[in-house]
Amino acid sequence: MKKPLTGILTALLFAGATALAGAAPAAASAPAPVGATAATATVTEAAVEAVAAQGQQAQAAAAVNFAGTVALSNCSGSLVRLPGSAANDPALVLSNGHCLESGMPGPGQVVVNKASSRTFSLLSSTGGSLATLRATKVVYGTMTDTDVSIYQLNTTYASIQSQYGIAPLTISAGHPAQGASIKVVSGYWKKIYSCSIDGFAYRLKEGGWTFKDSVRYTSSCNTIGGTSGSPVVDAGTGQVVAVNNTGNEDGQYCTVNNPCEVDQNGSVTVRQGINYAQQTYGIPACFASGNRLDLTLPGCTLPRP
Repeated sequence: MKKPLTGILTALLFAGATALAGAAPAAASAPAPVGATAATATVTEAAVEAVAAQGQQAQAAAAVNFAGTVALSNCSGSLVRLPGSAANDPALVLSNGHCLESGMPGPGQVVVNKASSRTFSLLSSTGGSLATLRATKVVYGTMTDTDVSIYQLNTTYASIQSQYGIAPLTISAGHPAQGASIKVVSGYWKKIYSCSIDGFAYRLKEGGWTFKDSVRYTSSCNTIGGTSGSPVVDAGTGQVVAVNNTGNEDGQYCTVNNPCEVDQNGSVTVRQGINYAQQTYGIPACFASGNRLDLTLPGCTLPRP
């Protein structure tokens, strides 16, 4: 995890824990959100379907860009919809669990429906700041099995589309494929990394945390601090298949900022300079209509509190 250096030191001193790779270095200045908070809008059913379709078709047809991404104070993220989301549903933002403003969840900790007023800078296709979006709550956050945070905003997809011309990215409900071309889109740095899925780590251990079935990048996705929470977009479909979160910086074994891979037999492999993401295909199964989180739904495998 690429947390700010100050964040790492605080975590070590007060929690005895260690931070993951992906959040911004302390010396870096966070992008300044601009614009007004979007207001909720009501549209017709035709508009509901149009917004959902546009987000998928536009991303798949054109080169992946910054439209639909956001910048956090120290991380990256994305405005996302589920395959079944409607345009009048409250909009969602996806990032990492270790990017939560409340600090990194400990092993086994799950945050659900916690009030939040966090802000996000919504980006244009070229990376310009269009508006400030505001959360009402953290719908879900954890660093157990995965490294994910999902925020609910005080506005809808339709309102964002109407005011700023930005459609959400769609989270794929399918497992990504080895060898697929991907883009890691960092709203914090306004940088896009291009590489392929090299494979999957059965278990990825970093400090006290363990992640399951992690995406391993090929070496050209050399992500840095501040890229935590970036959507990993399948270049062929334009859909989100993972969320960027960590990498082995120094070649150490299973320490913070130096995750190691553990296979089914317990064998440990260290890949210095290689970075990873957490798959997101399991998220849609945990949401009911209206973008309502329900961890009891059949097929939902996200950890429960």
